[in-house]
Amino acid sequence: MASTQVNLYEAKTQLSKLVDRAAKGEEIVIAKAGKPLARLMAAKPPAKRLRKFGQNVMGITFHSADWEKDIPLEYFQDEGQPNPFGSEPRKARKK
Repeated sequence: MASTQVNLYEAKTQLSKLVDRAAKGEEIVIAKAGKPLARLMAAKPPAKRLRKFGQNVMGITFHSADWEKDIPLEYFQDEGQPNPFGSEPRKARKK
């Protein structure tokens, strides 16, 4: 959209309306004595940070001691190849 220039007094009295217009994508230039002083435009939304796999919302990583028991051994082995993990899952060590 095109930019609109307003003087400082008008910007002070009409600030709420100018902010609404800027939020819709219009660029507002605020001038004093015909010289541009500031530019009012829409803010960019903050970039959403992706969480690492396995982290909860607070960034804490948690895996239960027996997380692998729910996954069948066939998931880990290639078809026709011997299972590299053995036939039975190991028991989790207690700390």
